[in-house]
Amino acid sequence: MDRRRLSRQELIRARRGDGFVGREDELAAFRGNLARDPADPDFRFLHHLHGQGGVGKTSLVQRFEQMARELGALTVYADESVHGVPEAMAEISDRLARQGSPLKPFDKLLATYRERRQEAEAALAGPDEPGDDAPPSPGSMIIAQAGVAGIGLIPGVAPFAGAMDTTRLARGTDRLRSRIGARLRNHDDVQLVLSPVEVLTPVFVRELSAAADAAPVVALFFDTYEATGPLLDTWLRDILFSDRYGPLAQNVMVTLSGRDPLDRRCWADHLEHVTDVPLDAFTEDEARRYLAARDVTDADTVAAILRLSGGLPVLVSTLAGNRPRAADAVDDPSDTAVERFLKWETDPVRREAALAAALPRHLDEDVYRDAVDADAADRFGWLCTLPFVTGRDGRWQYHEVVRTAMLRLQRHRSPRAWAERHGRLAEAARRGREECADGRGAGPCRRDERWREFRLREIYHGLCADPRAFLPAALTEATATAEYVPAAVRLVGEAVRQAGDDADSAETRTWGTRLTAGLDAPDGLVKALTAMLARSGVDVPEQARIHRLRGREHRKAERWQQSFADFDRSLELAPDDVDALVGRGLTHRYVRDFERAAEDYTRALDIDPGEVVASFQIGEVTRLMGRYEQALTMFDRTLELFPQHAPAHGSRAVCLRRLGRYEEALMGLERAVEIAPGYAWAMAELGMAYSAMGRHTQALAEFDRALAVNPRYAWAAAARGRIALRTGRLDDAVANLTLSVTLGAANPWHLACRAKAHQLRGAEAEALADYDRALAADAADAASASAGAAAAAAAAAADIGAGAGAGAGRAAVPNAPRAVFLAGRAGCLRRSGRLDAAREAVAEATGLAPGELPVRYEAAQLASAERGLRDAAPAWQALRDETGEVRPPDSDDDSTGPAVVALVSRCALADWTGAHTVLTVLFGEGAPWDRVAETEFGLRDLAALRPGPGAGSEPRPDTGPGSYPGPGLDPDVPGGGPLADLHRVLLQRMAEAGPGSP
Repeated sequence: MDRRRLSRQELIRARRGDGFVGREDELAAFRGNLARDPADPDFRFLHHLHGQGGVGKTSLVQRFEQMARELGALTVYADESVHGVPEAMAEISDRLARQGSPLKPFDKLLATYRERRQEAEAALAGPDEPGDDAPPSPGSMIIAQAGVAGIGLIPGVAPFAGAMDTTRLARGTDRLRSRIGARLRNHDDVQLVLSPVEVLTPVFVRELSAAADAAPVVALFFDTYEATGPLLDTWLRDILFSDRYGPLAQNVMVTLSGRDPLDRRCWADHLEHVTDVPLDAFTEDEARRYLAARDVTDADTVAAILRLSGGLPVLVSTLAGNRPRAADAVDDPSDTAVERFLKWETDPVRREAALAAALPRHLDEDVYRDAVDADAADRFGWLCTLPFVTGRDGRWQYHEVVRTAMLRLQRHRSPRAWAERHGRLAEAARRGREECADGRGAGPCRRDERWREFRLREIYHGLCADPRAFLPAALTEATATAEYVPAAVRLVGEAVRQAGDDADSAETRTWGTRLTAGLDAPDGLVKALTAMLARSGVDVPEQARIHRLRGREHRKAERWQQSFADFDRSLELAPDDVDALVGRGLTHRYVRDFERAAEDYTRALDIDPGEVVASFQIGEVTRLMGRYEQALTMFDRTLELFPQHAPAHGSRAVCLRRLGRYEEALMGLERAVEIAPGYAWAMAELGMAYSAMGRHTQALAEFDRALAVNPRYAWAAAARGRIALRTGRLDDAVANLTLSVTLGAANPWHLACRAKAHQLRGAEAEALADYDRALAADAADAASASAGAAAAAAAAAADIGAGAGAGAGRAAVPNAPRAVFLAGRAGCLRRSGRLDAAREAVAEATGLAPGELPVRYEAAQLASAERGLRDAAPAWQALRDETGEVRPPDSDDDSTGPAVVALVSRCALADWTGAHTVLTVLFGEGAPWDRVAETEFGLRDLAALRPGPGAGSEPRPDTGPGSYPGPGLDPDVPGGGPLADLHRVLLQRMAEAGPGSP
């Protein structure tokens, strides 16, 4: 027969294959494997397709077969109609014969088997003989326990052999052996009937291999393998992997397709040779292409099919079968789907249990018992073996497509039973939630993942039971969750949306979508809260809470005005809401309006003296205003209320450091880290305390520890840079400050500090660029913080300790940071000879913060450069007067400090006695290298000036620290010798304090 002649059924499958859509990856892999030489080590000879009923396994297997046939292979397709191994071999032989490759010797032996089997069955049809009730022989007991193919001949046994008592089976085996032996005198015939697999298979394998020798590939496809696998597993394994039945040709390829994974008891030793092909529902793109190929293109109709089918190929195909032209013409396919999923289950109790257990979104044994009727309560173990039920970490769930179909079926079949079952599950979840709460408050409960799981189950089942009645409670829970665990609002929204889908409640579905849509965006939660606020029937307390929470979210996004508006409205609705007062106080604090923040915290404490957050925050704003002694009292009160409050210990320690009580500060910070071992801020503050004590090695170790805990802690990297700058390691300073800028948003103070390092290295161009970046970063802060919040970056720095030094003393002057950066920029411009640009920068700085010491210092330097020292004398005099009380410099101040101004102003006025006094007090042993270097830098500025008006329009050449042109070279330098003497002392101090001049 011509191998290419196809049967009618094969032609139908081929035509279906011509319209096959989807599974491109699987098809490409299979096609590529067919193209390989079977001797190639990469040739895959055993494929296993598996997936839930309806995912298209049969369609894909048939497409595989067609593909193999098109490439010249001999192919065989077998399904659940094969009831045993002899039948499987017979089917394969028959299919190969149709393709012109008969297995003639095997067919002859198979015909003999069938004849002898009929004879045996006739022998067994007679009446029982005496002795049939005698005990079975030991050999028959062994056979019965092991199982033999001939057992199927025992009358009344075949359908139930797997569940029967082995003694009864053994008696039947003895009777079978006795009667067949009496009827069939040939021993080979007896063996053929009693052990057909053992006799038939060697001949089958030999002839199959012979057929394979004449074809590129012989491809065997076993579909519906969940039904035939228990019968064929061992036989297939043995012919593929053992020599039990003789050698098999290397170009025989087997494909198994079923719902279940392969039985590991049989296949465990050979899984590395199995090509696993898991199948799931269509992707949306695949489903759309399939529908388009079936001429279903109307957008609403396509959307309806996608929704009802869940992408399950069999349902997509079913719904598209009549080519519906409108969405309302698409029928619900739930009955068809469920029947496929439970195709092999005949026990009505189990079938009903499988449906009932689909109602919960997730299962454990307790939830299962709540879901099913009493007569199925002990069937959980069975349920977990179903192919569409998967488990992990003690939680089980249905395949989404299966569950969706089962839910629709139950909802349509009996709406009352649907509501009752869901109501029962909601009540069970409520009881579990109350037990889990164990008397705890709202906050601790909602932070407990187990409590939230009970609550989510209660919400879901409550909405499925009665969407209209339960929706207000679900939305209120969303608000409560937003208060305590904002990230979990998505879970509430998903539960609401899924309940809307499963109960087919449009209003519930819409609310679930509103809650979940856009939550990944920065203002996603604000949108959800706004939607909940706009719904009708929201009572006053709930309105107040939503405004308070929305105010919090606006504050997080630095939308200060919106934040204040929401907190104000919340307090109008609930004047004594302590949380709203604390929230508004935090917003005041973040825009550095410390006085108003303190008012809100004080009012909160008047209402609730035990409010820990308000107590701590009033201490914080007091600290940020520089009132360290008063702040200590506030932190002590906080620690009386809550001794384990790590931030209170840490902030109290910062106050102690500011007051020079370093050892006490160290103790407080160590206590904070002891309470909270991952407290990177406290570790960094330990570094600042050690740095203030001059113990830089220990300081660096603490900053390293902070960075180990939080590798993206930009401020800790900046603090390392500050220590490097303080000790004269300018390259290290630039490297660490660059790292800090790389790790986080551009902090203007870190950029300004790097600018100073560049200046001291003699890199004025780089310094100017960094001041420009600092100004740009400050402008960005100002834009986001709105009016009065240009110091937000400094506020953030203040919140993490040492960074406060840059701005904490200027809390009353919001524009001070920008003015300081402008002054630094002006100095770079002045030293490069761009006096007009420097003048503009100084004018802008003076307009922003005329009293700032760095601004006035640069104004005096610029006036001296433009008009000479004599005309600039009034400005220098004012600076000398302001620094009349000589005090050690603030080690945390990154701007031009009083120490620098004190010495340089006295030198500018030729007050050498005063200059030496300042030098002795401020620049003695232990003075920081950067303070000495900056002062030396200022003296070099003076050395470049002439005393007369207009004479200083061109600055002197500058080659770095120590390049000051001595008095012998420039007789016009004021003071000549005394200035040179001071300069030599400063250079010596720099050598002592650091690694030397860069």
